[in-house]
Amino acid sequence: MAAVLDAAIAFFRKAEFTIEAEHPGDVVQRERLLDRAMGPARKRKSSEAIRRGRLPAQGLALVARDRDGHVIGTVRLWHVDAGVGPHGAAVPALLLGPLAVDADHEGKGIGAALMRAAVTEAAARGHGAILLVGDPEYYERFGFFAEKAAHLVMPGPFERRRFLGLELKTGWLDGAAGLLVPTGTRLSQPRIARVA
Repeated sequence: MAAVLDAAIAFFRKAEFTIEAEHPGDVVQRERLLDRAMGPARKRKSSEAIRRGRLPAQGLALVARDRDGHVIGTVRLWHVDAGVGPHGAAVPALLLGPLAVDADHEGKGIGAALMRAAVTEAAARGHGAILLVGDPEYYERFGFFAEKAAHLVMPGPFERRRFLGLELKTGWLDGAAGLLVPTGTRLSQPRIARVA
C-alpha cells in the first residue's frame, strides 16, 4: 500500500474511524450501506452504467471502518476514457463514486476523509484527472468544478451542473470532449459447467 494511504490510516486510527483499502469480505457490508444511503434508484444512474461489470481501479476502493471494524463509509474510483483530446487520442481518467457514509455516522468528517484519501491516492498512483457526478456545493472544496467537465457527457441522463472534474495533472482535461467510456478491467464471470 502506498505511503500516503498508510499515513492517512495512522492519522485516522486516533479518531472514531479508520480509512483503509477495501477487502473482498467488505462486499456485503458495502452493498447494504449503499442501498441504505442511496436507495433503490442508485442502480439506474448513468454512472452506475459505467461501473457495471467492472472492477474499480487498483488501490482505489476505500472504506471507512468504525472501531469495531464495521464498514461505515465507502468510495471507489473507476477507469474511464474522458472523451478524446485535441489530437484525437482517448483521455484516460477516473470516475469517482459512489461516495456514501452510514446515516448513523454522518457529520463526523468521514465523507471528507474518504474524498481526501481517494484524491491523494489517485495522485500518488499517477492518474491525471478524476470526474464525478455530485453536488458542486460539496465537491468544490476538494477542487472539483463543472468547467473541467464542460465538454464531456455521461452515457445517459445527467445534470450538467453536477458533472464535475478535478485535474491531478495540470491541463490533463484541456480539450477533452465526448462521451465517458468505461475502460477498467471487466469482472470475470464464473464458468458454469453444463450437464449433458
